[in-house]
Amino acid sequence: MKEYEHYFNNALGSIKEEGRYRVFTEIGRHKGNFPEATYYSDEGGEKNIRVWCSNDYLGMGQNPKVISAMHEALELHGAGSGGTRNIGGTNHYHVLLEQELAELHNKEAALLFTSGYISNSATISSMAQAMPGCIIFSDALNHASMIQGIRESRAEKRIFRHNDVAHLRELLAEADPLAPKLIAFESVYSMDGDIAPIKEICDLADEFSALTYLDEVHAVGLYGEHGGGIAEREGLMDRLTIIEGTLAKAYGVMGGYVTGPKNILDVVRSFAPGFIFTTSSCPVLAAGALASVKHLKESKVERESHQERAQTLKSMLRQQGLPVMQSESHIVPVMVGDPVLCKQVTDMLLNDFGIYVQPINYPTVPKGTERLRLTPGPTHTDQMMEELLNALEEVWARLKVKRAA
Repeated sequence: MKEYEHYFNNALGSIKEEGRYRVFTEIGRHKGNFPEATYYSDEGGEKNIRVWCSNDYLGMGQNPKVISAMHEALELHGAGSGGTRNIGGTNHYHVLLEQELAELHNKEAALLFTSGYISNSATISSMAQAMPGCIIFSDALNHASMIQGIRESRAEKRIFRHNDVAHLRELLAEADPLAPKLIAFESVYSMDGDIAPIKEICDLADEFSALTYLDEVHAVGLYGEHGGGIAEREGLMDRLTIIEGTLAKAYGVMGGYVTGPKNILDVVRSFAPGFIFTTSSCPVLAAGALASVKHLKESKVERESHQERAQTLKSMLRQQGLPVMQSESHIVPVMVGDPVLCKQVTDMLLNDFGIYVQPINYPTVPKGTERLRLTPGPTHTDQMMEELLNALEEVWARLKVKRAA
């Protein structure tokens, strides 16, 4: 082993020199009292903190209906699923959840995965491989999981500038008109908080006979009359071939899924190694997700409060002159622009003020655009926001962080 250590030391040394070495923050969320949590420091101490960067956007991981459903499933079926979906691992809760998700997005079928990453990579790669000569048109800011699926497909790819419909049109027009085409994009882009022009992309898909693949990971549960995402909000679900989502963000549990035509999902189910050879998710997770999806189909309270909280925090940050970036969605990004400084800011917030925000560095965002990514939710009060702003003011002053966005 010793003769190989320098390879790994060099790899780690390079990211440490750039200031983007990632450190896990060990926390324990307080059931029923989110965003309060306990921070377990490297020195062995414990400290009460407040979480400002969770993707459990609506606090559904703390919802009594979700927790009750998970307890019930645990008592009925035990802990694990027992196998892959094909060999002993298809639980009744999996089937019920897939039916619920297909209905949510008005699609023929749905297919569960253990994560949103796997659902993207497995589905995109399987779809493209099933269509010889397929060309994939991908937004420049698509998530790493979508990029991985494109790589695994070995299909030709064309990258269009972020949300640039004119550039996408140029690329489609240049392509072989007889080649199968797939346009892959997201609805809400999680680091900048902007939203895709879904209708215009669907118009191009119709014009150039392309399939569409929409990642709604940061929108499902949060937008639309029933939580179906931006596509539901804009009345466009029926125009999209595949809608992909997660159960780990607005729904507060874990897992990913895709919805779409039954025959396409049957191809994914039958050919994708990431689905075939993976143990299915625990029944307790599926039960919790099912309860969460059902609740948010009927309840608008969480969504409305979430949007109000995000807009309130953005307004407060702007009034304070802090560099909050423009965002159409619930994402509240605050620009820092330097990886070392970004880590210093978050360390100081955590250690001196009990405020947990994770630094967002490359490769999640381009170099030079390092930032804080705040995710206010229904349980973040005005007083909590004021305390956050006061802490940011103090940290900005101490570290002399630029105030211009």
